[in-house]
Amino acid sequence: MMTEHQPEQLKLRSIIGFSGTVPQGLLRHPSGSHRIYPLGSNVVLQNLATGEQEFLQGHTNLITCLAVSKSGRYIASGQVTHMGFQADIILWDFATRRAIKHLSLHKVKVEALAFSPNDLYLASLGGEDDNSVIVWDLERGNAICGAPASKDSAGVALCLAYLNNDDLAFVTGGHCNLRVWEVNVAARKVKPTDCQMGTIKRIVKCITVDHQDEFMYCGTTTGDLLQVAVATKLFKNSGPPKEKDNFSLGIISCALNSDGQGILIGAGDGTLAHMSLHGLKVSRRTKLDGKVTSICPVRGTHIMAATSQSNIYAVDVATMDSARVITWHYSPVNDIAFPPDSSEVFATASDTDIRIWGAQSAQEYLRIRLPNLEAKCIIFQKDGRSLITGWTDGKIRAFGPQSGRLQFEIHDAHKKCVTALAVTDIDRRDGTYRIVSGGEDGQVRIWRISRHVQQLENAMKEHKGTVTCIKIRKNNSECVSSSSDGSCIIWDLVRHVRNQVLFAPSFFKAVCYYPEENQLLTSGTDRKVAYWEAYDGSLIREIEASQSDAINGLDITQDGMHFVLGGSDKIIKLYRYEEGDMTHVGVGHSTDILKVKISPDQRSIVSVSSDGAVFQWEWPKPHATTAAGSPTPGAAPHAGAAH
Repeated sequence: MMTEHQPEQLKLRSIIGFSGTVPQGLLRHPSGSHRIYPLGSNVVLQNLATGEQEFLQGHTNLITCLAVSKSGRYIASGQVTHMGFQADIILWDFATRRAIKHLSLHKVKVEALAFSPNDLYLASLGGEDDNSVIVWDLERGNAICGAPASKDSAGVALCLAYLNNDDLAFVTGGHCNLRVWEVNVAARKVKPTDCQMGTIKRIVKCITVDHQDEFMYCGTTTGDLLQVAVATKLFKNSGPPKEKDNFSLGIISCALNSDGQGILIGAGDGTLAHMSLHGLKVSRRTKLDGKVTSICPVRGTHIMAATSQSNIYAVDVATMDSARVITWHYSPVNDIAFPPDSSEVFATASDTDIRIWGAQSAQEYLRIRLPNLEAKCIIFQKDGRSLITGWTDGKIRAFGPQSGRLQFEIHDAHKKCVTALAVTDIDRRDGTYRIVSGGEDGQVRIWRISRHVQQLENAMKEHKGTVTCIKIRKNNSECVSSSSDGSCIIWDLVRHVRNQVLFAPSFFKAVCYYPEENQLLTSGTDRKVAYWEAYDGSLIREIEASQSDAINGLDITQDGMHFVLGGSDKIIKLYRYEEGDMTHVGVGHSTDILKVKISPDQRSIVSVSSDGAVFQWEWPKPHATTAAGSPTPGAAPHAGAAH
């Protein structure tokens, strides 16, 4: 009888991604050594000299705000959670990379965080359902005081900034409210004073305070910048002077120049501009891809700017010359593929583009963009010379994996969307090969590809729902297709007929052959991984692999000893095939995992999710995945194993 054991943790090697929509989410450590940014529920620390990543993990949901203290000793991150629950703030020690304290008083969401200048206090602002301000004592790790962020529930506060020279004063802004707060530690109270704005009514999205704490500058949704005196709480000026020069789609980020002589503005239309503090006139501007959500001064006239499309730019403010330093996916990654027998690169398919990444460097090597189209599936040709892709316009397109040049295009491959692809080996006699494609229309189609011609060989229509996955046998004479109609069909690619069909009360999401090809493995919305006999389609056994969520991604090792899966429970799980027990789990994704792939050299697992994140996990050491006295490697389970 098998003894129960606790699964070990998979080690995270690298993360490709950045939550670009988090306001002021890109930070630079005061020492200049690290770039700090959120991805899903993780805080990523990236060494700027070596590119090496470290991860602060502890949040249970998406990170919504991030702050680093002036000394660099502390990092604070806040999250969103489900309605009715408290949202955590985690205080991290930068030196040890450990969580010091979990601070939980805000409901549903933490909107903004700010450290006092001498690292004594942390001010936090709750989201719309909470709308309260709380001041925390960093030494003791408890709340000193709190108060509603505005006079009424309609005036929700959206942003927060501490003064630069006073540990007992900070400012907040939001829907028609702008307040200066004074903290009385002895009385454990915080007192707000509303700024006198006259007839001006604005929604303030971001605030920065000048180095002398004389003025605060507030970016608004109407695209103008307000200058307000901190001491007198009186409105002084707004800019740009002419209303027609206001920033389109509002000002959503702002930061003072390092010399304190100007202010940088990030707008919703991608404009990054420099404004003089005297007269608030725009002196220089440039355009970036996506909303400019973060502005981070680096040194001298150089800054880093991040956008909602998960791009990071290096900008010289003196000339407004910008260069894209890093770029990541910002929408769901639908598929992932390794070239045959190579683990050095892999390709991902997402909304509007396909990208090829270096596995070791986690850097983008190539990007192929098709505006207004979404890549649904991707696979490499067996000799690695083509990257074959399926798109929402019903076309199959093949690109050169090094040049990105279009090699061929199959029009009307499917009536709607092309959702699954597989390729056969190249025929040595004539150099042709076949693509087997599946579509949203339920058809499985076979295409013969030669150097100049792409010809439809046959179309097989038995599935009633979307074809979700196709795998071809090594002999190229048979394939299996899974569908959302609850069936998997084994097709004869020579006679173009159905050999066998498997049924289950599930939307099948993934299917793969056991290496000996005598068995099949399936997963889907019934939360089970099922083993099937390939010869007669009989069910061998089922494993309850998830408590409540669908299993979207499934892959098996080349030796057949292990398989890995991921799904809507956001956890990567590594199983032994013969024993059917889970040996390792990988925790880090904060949205649904859509696909998982084991690298051909079996040294890493790559998983992709609906927030655009690409995670690389280290394959565990051999002793960790094989228990003493375990069955012979590669042995398949008996047909009589318990269901």
